Amino acid sequence: MKRSAAVIVPSILLLVVTLSAIGNAQDSEVQYLNNPGRADNNPYSNMVVAGDTVYLAGAIGVDPETGMVPDDVEEEIRIVLDSMKDRLERVGMSMDDLVAVQVFCPDLTLYDTFNNIYRTYFDEHFPARAFVGSGPLLRDGHFELLGTAIRQ
Repeated sequence: MKRSAAVIVPSILLLVVTLSAIGNAQDSEVQYLNNPGRADNNPYSNMVVAGDTVYLAGAIGVDPETGMVPDDVEEEIRIVLDSMKDRLERVGMSMDDLVAVQVFCPDLTLYDTFNNIYRTYFDEHFPARAFVGSGPLLRDGHFELLGTAIRQ
């Protein structure tokens, strides 16, 4: 099976970022953190802090008041990006500390809509990113984001 360069390059970049981060965290304490008020007991942490590196678990744009994905796709995008921003701020970081982001989306026609909002969350450089067509997401979400940040 022949793999295209478009698939291999993001995979290699993610591997390099991950290996670099692991090297930075070898002598540091690792913290496994969950979102305030998280009520479920699913087997994952919302983020893991290893030295100057933060790994953000995948998250979808669920309205915290209703527990549902909103009907408005743009609102859903803002909720999931605000969640990412809030988690980073909890450990003294910002969106500009992100070095890699993966976006999973079952509807690739939403690419431009996502980008128009996503770009407003950054002041300086954009992280490396993959926008991946996916199967259905939990709670009928349109986006799931995960990321890696390194304190600048």
